[in-house]
Amino acid sequence: MTKALVRARAILRTGLDDRGLTRIETIRSDPPLTLRQTAPGEVHLVSTGAGPLGGDHLRLDVEVAEGTSLTVRSIASTLVLPGAGRSLMEIHVYVASGATLVFAPEPTVLAAGCDHRMTTAVTLAADASLFWREEIVFGRHGERPGRCHSRFDATAGGRPLLRQEFVVGDPEADGSPAVFGTARCVGSTLITTETPAEGPKSEPREAEVAEGVAVLPLAGPGTLVSALAADAVELRKRLSWGESRVSVQAGSPARATVGLRPPASRFP
Repeated sequence: MTKALVRARAILRTGLDDRGLTRIETIRSDPPLTLRQTAPGEVHLVSTGAGPLGGDHLRLDVEVAEGTSLTVRSIASTLVLPGAGRSLMEIHVYVASGATLVFAPEPTVLAAGCDHRMTTAVTLAADASLFWREEIVFGRHGERPGRCHSRFDATAGGRPLLRQEFVVGDPEADGSPAVFGTARCVGSTLITTETPAEGPKSEPREAEVAEGVAVLPLAGPGTLVSALAADAVELRKRLSWGESRVSVQAGSPARATVGLRPPASRFP
């Protein structure tokens, strides 16, 4: 018996209450993509069904209103399973002026045989702040990963900030030293800063590279941390190290989110 394809959409919007504090104005979702508010200004993604399975189409829309702050996490990892056709997870985000978004769910695990597409479009006001972490694990223990095509597009202040695309699950490319080599996980964190006002130019930022991780300043107001690792625990440590290297003002998303740091002996 063939499973019926799932079409699910979740919508999340913030606003300010009469005290000027962030409140969740809209929270609407369909299984298996379920949202639950867990604290003021904080929402968790909760899996209320298997998947996504092949053929499923899930969509998440997030709008962070002017002057508000939102944190989105997940209760557990997302396991992408095979099924009838390709599954799709698309995310659309808008972060308004003076607003902050921290988006840091648990990893996505690509089960053997899955065929998954991930698309993310983030639009930021020039003075918005963003901390966006994405982690992908190549299959469950002892199995080859399914296939995943991921596309991430971010725009800040009306200008392109980051265009990133990669494919997992191509045996001829995955094992190449120029792609993933022996790694079983890949991840990245985008941390933005406010677009500088007209005035004296600051000193150019420098890239940092350590074992399995790179901290790369972007041409726009942001920095990209990219990492590879043999397992999810090591991947998180490497990303957290890179995040800690990003210079940010006190109170920015990275300050609030970075907690894990690898031993000093492992990285410079």
